[in-house]
Amino acid sequence: MDRFYPIGTPGQPWTDADKAAWLESRTVQRSYRQQVLDRLEHLDAAFTRTQYGALSIDPSRYPLFAVRNAHIVQGAPWALITGGVHGYETSGVQGALSFLDTLAAGYTERLNLLIAPCVSPWGYEVINRWNPQALDPNRSFVANSPAEESAALIELVGGIDGPFLLHIDLHETTDSDENEFRPALAARDGKAFEPGLIPDGFYTVADSDNPQPQFQSAIVAGVRAVTHIAPPDDNGQIIGSDVTQPGVIRYPFKSLGLCAGVTDARFTTTTEVYPDSDKATPEICNAAQVAATRAALDHALAHATA
Repeated sequence: MDRFYPIGTPGQPWTDADKAAWLESRTVQRSYRQQVLDRLEHLDAAFTRTQYGALSIDPSRYPLFAVRNAHIVQGAPWALITGGVHGYETSGVQGALSFLDTLAAGYTERLNLLIAPCVSPWGYEVINRWNPQALDPNRSFVANSPAEESAALIELVGGIDGPFLLHIDLHETTDSDENEFRPALAARDGKAFEPGLIPDGFYTVADSDNPQPQFQSAIVAGVRAVTHIAPPDDNGQIIGSDVTQPGVIRYPFKSLGLCAGVTDARFTTTTEVYPDSDKATPEICNAAQVAATRAALDHALAHATA
């Protein structure tokens, strides 16, 4: 097998030494403190901040914070909003923070919001998909999770007293998926790298076991006013999965250990914004995440008892 990634031996899974070499090659490129934590120190009075853990690589640098209603609405369901499960997907984090700053307070009389804007802060700082152990947090939402980012969120969600109506998990699909993260994954696992296509535009991932097509359509419609929707490729697919309706594919959330399967909510989705498009800017990407979150919440509330 030809070498396609600088770390490891082609055709052989990474050893502990390979993983250590990979970790050593990561560098901090932005500040979690300045870009996330500082913003959480100036919350609307409708919300309160709570620490639900810290990353062992540097607990003081990487505390894990979530935001929830300052006053719990008795009898109202919960809605979970997560960003930064993959730390490099910037608008997932900044979109969650923008929603918190602009629209979130308008929902606090009807819903109990739980917002974890940056699930993987080390990944955010080094702009990487994996955690320091070369694990993908978004394949690690399983019992006894090996990824502490995932385990901490599982524990946080498990401590909520009340049902979840909705979970929207904010992500991006980037060009670096194809030129860095998929090659790294193949190298880590000792497999050949098979090139793919990056879709140009926004799409959602629905749960194969609970697809809620009208819910997905509502999100796509809400985002369409902000940015373009990804078309299917020549095979009628997006990232290798069949397009089941405009801008929507399906994955089995729980069996893949995806964050969007961490609750038993009726309405669940993963958003995917494309920041590398010639038609996109960081502001557009953040606005798309806010629009997706608003559309998701509005649909869930309108159909909560349907």
